[in-house]
Amino acid sequence: MILFVAAAVFALLAVHPFTTYPASLLVLRVLKPRRAARVEHGDALPSFAICVPAYNEEDGIVAKAENMLALQRTVPKCELLVYVDAATDRTVERLAPYRDRITVVVGETRAGKSNGLNMLVAEAPADVLVFSDANVLLDRDALRRIGARFTDPAVGCVCGHLRYEHDVGTAVASSGNLYWKLEERIRQLESDTIGVVGADGSLFAVRRSLYPIVPADIIDDFFVSMTVLLGRNLVVRAPDAYAFERICGDGGQEFGRKVRIACQAFNVHRLLWKEIARARFGVLYGYVSHRLLKWLIIYNLAAACGFALLALCALLPAKAVALATLGTAAAAVLAWRIGVPPMRQLGAILLAFVGVGLGVMRSLQGERFQTWTPMSAIRARDPARP
Repeated sequence: MILFVAAAVFALLAVHPFTTYPASLLVLRVLKPRRAARVEHGDALPSFAICVPAYNEEDGIVAKAENMLALQRTVPKCELLVYVDAATDRTVERLAPYRDRITVVVGETRAGKSNGLNMLVAEAPADVLVFSDANVLLDRDALRRIGARFTDPAVGCVCGHLRYEHDVGTAVASSGNLYWKLEERIRQLESDTIGVVGADGSLFAVRRSLYPIVPADIIDDFFVSMTVLLGRNLVVRAPDAYAFERICGDGGQEFGRKVRIACQAFNVHRLLWKEIARARFGVLYGYVSHRLLKWLIIYNLAAACGFALLALCALLPAKAVALATLGTAAAAVLAWRIGVPPMRQLGAILLAFVGVGLGVMRSLQGERFQTWTPMSAIRARDPARP
C-alpha cells in the first residue's frame, strides 16, 4: 500500500502542471478575481523600442525588418534595434539597406543573446522595451495592443500570444502545437490571478524603468519577467497581441532545443530561487507548479513507474511482472516505429520531457548555453534539409 501511495504521489506531481494546477487557478479566478489591468485603446500610448537579437538569420531577417517597419508605422513613436551576434552568414549584409531606419549593432565576437539585448537597451530611451526573436513575425496591431496594457501604471510586463505554424503530419510539430495551446491557456489563467510566471521570448514587453541588467549567461525572457513579477508588478498577457513562429518538425533539432531552453531556464532558477522562495504565496505556488515541477516531469514519471513496479512485485511473482513490463514496452516501441498516430504523439511528448530533464541535469553540471544557433542555420548547413 505504501508503494502504491508513493507511485500515486509522484504521478500526481508529474501531471499537476497540466491538470490540477490550471484547475486550481480556475477556482481562484472565481473565488478571488484579481483586479483587471486597465486597458485604454486611445492614442495615449507610450514610446516603444523593438529589440531583436539575431545570429545567422540571412534567410528571414529581411522579412523581420519589413515587419518591424510596418509595426513602427502603427504607433506615434517607436525605435527599431537589431543586435547581430557575430554572424558568419550574410545577416549583416541583408540589413544594410535598412540602416537608415533600423539601428544595427554588430558584435565582433559571439557573446550571446542576453549580452546583445543589454547593449540594445542601453541605446533605447523608450518607455517600453519590446523583445522579439528574429524568426518571429508580429501582427500589425501588436504594439498598440501591448501599449494599451501599459496605460495601467501597475503593469510592469506584458506577454504576447504566440501562435505556431507547424509542419502538417509530423508528430513532433503536432504535439508541440497542442502543448503550446495548453500553455497559452494556463498563462491566461495566471494573468487573471497570480501573474504570468515567465514570459516567452517570441514577444514580451517591459517598462524600461523595470528592466534589470541580464547576466550574459542567463536567458533574458524568463529572468526579466520573473524579476518584474518578484518586484510586485503586474505581469499580464495580451491575448490579442499575436506573434507567429514556425515550429520545428525535426525530432532531433527539437530535442536539442528542449535541452538548451531547459538548461537556461533552470540556471535562472538557481540564480533567483532564494528570492522566489520569499515571494508571496501565489507567486511561489505558481512558480513551483508551472515551472519547477514541469522541469522535473520525467523524473517524477520515472519514480511513479518504479514504485508501481515494486508494488506489483510485492503482490505478484517478480518474473511475471518483468515479462509483462517488457512486453508492454516492446509493443509500445513497435507501435511507435510503425507510425501508429497515438503512439507517435505520445513518443514525441515523452521525448520532450526527456529533453527537459536532460537540460536540468546539464544545468546542474554547470552548462550555460550562452550562445545559440537558430534552426534556419542548422538547416542551411545540412544540404539534405529543405
